[in-house]
Amino acid sequence: MPHLPFAWFATAAFGASLGLFLYCYLFVFGPAPSASIPALSSSVPALSAIVSAPSLVNLALFTAFALHHSVFARTGVKDAVKRSVPAPLERAVYTLVASLLFALVCWWWQPVEGVAWTLTGVWRLLGYGAQLAGLVLTVLGARALDVWELAGVRQVSPASQRAVVLKTDGLYGFVRHPLYFAWILFVFGSPEMTMTRLSFAIISTVYLAAAIPFEERSLIETFGPEYASYQRKVRWRMLPGIY
Repeated sequence: MPHLPFAWFATAAFGASLGLFLYCYLFVFGPAPSASIPALSSSVPALSAIVSAPSLVNLALFTAFALHHSVFARTGVKDAVKRSVPAPLERAVYTLVASLLFALVCWWWQPVEGVAWTLTGVWRLLGYGAQLAGLVLTVLGARALDVWELAGVRQVSPASQRAVVLKTDGLYGFVRHPLYFAWILFVFGSPEMTMTRLSFAIISTVYLAAAIPFEERSLIETFGPEYASYQRKVRWRMLPGIY
């Protein structure tokens, strides 16, 4: 199909942006190889580091990405995009733009001085375990949602199209947005939490929490009473016992 190469290109961009995030978070946002990591008791971040100029730049960067993610998730905006591009490409266009913006956020993320905490011993292992759990849950949650539909490939392949089904069991019976729960585990689980990592973790998580109500409005528009019933059945949105 003529649209299929574009959809696959958008999917590749999506994968590349995730790969860039992992590289930046694990290596670029981490401590310099020659830097000495202070002990946990002496690494409490100063308030000035949290509200520093680099953090404000980072906030602006993520806000630009967040606005696209939230605005283009609205049904009315989706319909407007479909009037500008072939309707089957709407999701692929969204995926491509979001991927490029996310890549720019990661690449331009400003370093923030300081270390929030350093875990040792069993706590360090628990931190790595939380991050590994986050990665595993991300894969499982994405598989349950149909990655090809999320990326926009299935929409341009009529032979592979299928009805959209609301997922309510498995991980989705635990919290309504398990991918966001997995994100929290990964970004906050680092045993060596530099202020650069922490600023990324806080800003991105606050955005996800704020975006959920808007996303769920669209889901109610799509699934109607079925999603409302799901909300009553699964109380927690992204973090059990808290939110």
